[in-house]
Amino acid sequence: MADKILNSFDVWIGAQGWKSKLRLRSVDNINLEGISRLRELILELAVRGKLLKQHQNDEPASLLLKRIASKKNVLINEGKISRPKSLPEIGVEEKSFEVANGWIWCRMQDISTYIQRGKGPIYSDNGSVQVISQKCIQWSGFDISKARFVDDSSIVNYQEERFLVNSDLLWNSTGTGTVGRINVLNEKSEYRLVADSHVTVIRPLEVNSRFLWCYLASPGIQSKITQLGKSDSIVSGTTNQVELNTTSVIRLAVPLPPFAEQHRIVAKVDELMALCDELEQQETNHLKSHQLLVETLLGTLTKANDAAEFQTAWATLDRHFDDLLITEDSIDQLKQTILQLAVIGKLVPQDPKDEPASVLLEKIKKEKKRLVEEGKIKKQKTLIQFQGLDEIKHAIPKAWVWIRLGDIADIVRGGSPRPAGDPRFYDGNIPFLKVADVTRVAGKFVKDYDFTIKQAGLKKTRFINKRTVLLTNSGATLGIPAICEFETTFNDGIAAFCELTEGVFDEYLHLYLEAISSWFLNIASRGQGQPNLNTDIIKATWFPLPPYTEQVRVVKKVDDLFVLCDSLKERIAESQKVANQMADSILEQV
Repeated sequence: MADKILNSFDVWIGAQGWKSKLRLRSVDNINLEGISRLRELILELAVRGKLLKQHQNDEPASLLLKRIASKKNVLINEGKISRPKSLPEIGVEEKSFEVANGWIWCRMQDISTYIQRGKGPIYSDNGSVQVISQKCIQWSGFDISKARFVDDSSIVNYQEERFLVNSDLLWNSTGTGTVGRINVLNEKSEYRLVADSHVTVIRPLEVNSRFLWCYLASPGIQSKITQLGKSDSIVSGTTNQVELNTTSVIRLAVPLPPFAEQHRIVAKVDELMALCDELEQQETNHLKSHQLLVETLLGTLTKANDAAEFQTAWATLDRHFDDLLITEDSIDQLKQTILQLAVIGKLVPQDPKDEPASVLLEKIKKEKKRLVEEGKIKKQKTLIQFQGLDEIKHAIPKAWVWIRLGDIADIVRGGSPRPAGDPRFYDGNIPFLKVADVTRVAGKFVKDYDFTIKQAGLKKTRFINKRTVLLTNSGATLGIPAICEFETTFNDGIAAFCELTEGVFDEYLHLYLEAISSWFLNIASRGQGQPNLNTDIIKATWFPLPPYTEQVRVVKKVDDLFVLCDSLKERIAESQKVANQMADSILEQV
């Protein structure tokens, strides 16, 4: 079976996913799911006796178990360990698989001299004893640097067995996300060590601790931790506070191999895990190199100084298109490059017959003056300056002009009737948008909503017309634009571009806001605490204004190219789906 695993590495590399849903995916967010599943498979095969062939000359585990029992009796008679509780024989339902020849099922208590949760310590700034806590126990090993000192006076009455020794198994026993992490103590420390009350200590006798680690870290046991409340669960509590039951650990059924085979299994597991680590590092390096190459070649397009440079850069990209654009990340980078080219005037050619933006700007100023005089908008205050504001300015075509977002619309923030959910204001027939309604938009348009308000709630919020451009303005999802296709109200996590001038195509404005989305998040919103994008910042933001007819051409070109990009992403996603199915198929066959 180990040989079959080695011959299937290409399948495990191909099975990938995402660690989290980010606005712009990157290599750092790629989860090499196939390799993670391969590690789980190695452990599961190891503890079922299917990773290696059994040796007929090995002493059967039944004899090993008898020898352990004899040694425990001696230790009990000498008063060195406590007499264990009487436990029932292992039932058929507890044996989750059929053990290999020479193996035997036993309970954890049968092969251990000590199984106990630690004690809650009294901490001190110094002392002679350190406390191993949950933070110290990681899947990758121990981090003793996180161990704190315990007050020496509080451990005067500690029995000797409570002090940890190398080869002890330390198992995190509380907390969602931390319970179940386990490792074998193998540390050189100038201080004596004890465990705190969130850690269970297992001290094996005549059994390879690393083999027990393989079993307790395997999917079969870890699943019993995640299955809270189910019959085969070994944890109790609630979803907020999960606890590993010491009684369940004592009673846990363990598949015990011959002693010699335990060592062979551990050696093979270590060998295969090292290969997994190497494979993971190689694939990560490959993906990062690929990402850097894509960024470099796409960057030559936006940095081209003239048409000749642009054509040369495009020709280079075109030659390597099929080799470069092979990941969802690379397609996302291409889409971002398309947006950048669009807003610097390099995506479509300029038409000398177009009315220059300078003429358009004069019309916009007159239109805005009229709206102020009619009382539809307020006179614009002096625009603010802030660090990073000018970073988005760049060279633009002669027929374009730089203005501010505050010059083209009345930018206002929404509001929310308080208290939230109050039946006096909510659950009416007037649409009410929240940030999630904007951020979940697949395209550029908001088409539906989840919440409504009543007429009484209108005084606490704002009403906008359909085809209004929106922009999220707070939290980790700020800077995301959308166009609402219906009349609605909206909360204070959203800004709206009301009374948008006729000189700006609303879809071009949306395109530009999308192009600078990361700038909004990373630069414009910088400050104390949670990122925030107030309307003063939005109003002051620079906006490259092209001739109106060019705005329309730019939007049409971007839409056409995005359709191609989305088609490529669908093909890549389908290919990824097949790779994951192949990995799952191998798991099922095994």
